[in-house]
Amino acid sequence: MAFITWTDDLSVGVDVFDNDHKELVSIVNRLHDSISVRSQQAILSSLLNDLLKYTIYHFSREEGYMLSHGYPDYESHKIQHEALIKKVEDFADQVSSGKSSISISLMGFLKDWLINHIMKTDREYMEFFAKKGIK
Repeated sequence: MAFITWTDDLSVGVDVFDNDHKELVSIVNRLHDSISVRSQQAILSSLLNDLLKYTIYHFSREEGYMLSHGYPDYESHKIQHEALIKKVEDFADQVSSGKSSISISLMGFLKDWLINHIMKTDREYMEFFAKKGIK
């Protein structure tokens, strides 16, 4: 059973963002699966870095759409993105230096943050982008 299961409830109505969110869910699930089978730390660290890189890519794309279309809550949305990136970067540094390991509590944080961010913060732009004709 997947750690996070994608459902239509997670859709934000913009295909490019939904596809990005599906990829983020997939990476978190692979990371969780690797923890469950006690993969080597190097594998876990690599997956965490993949998650970080894809998150940065997705946030940049999402913010680009917001800027180009004049999304009014851009600044507060960007602040949330920056906070998550900083937190994951710090943790990735700790893991790669051997100061920390990836734990189930980190996985719980990532799951909660991703689902809550999509379901609350990202859903706030659904109507905005729908009115702009972006699907």
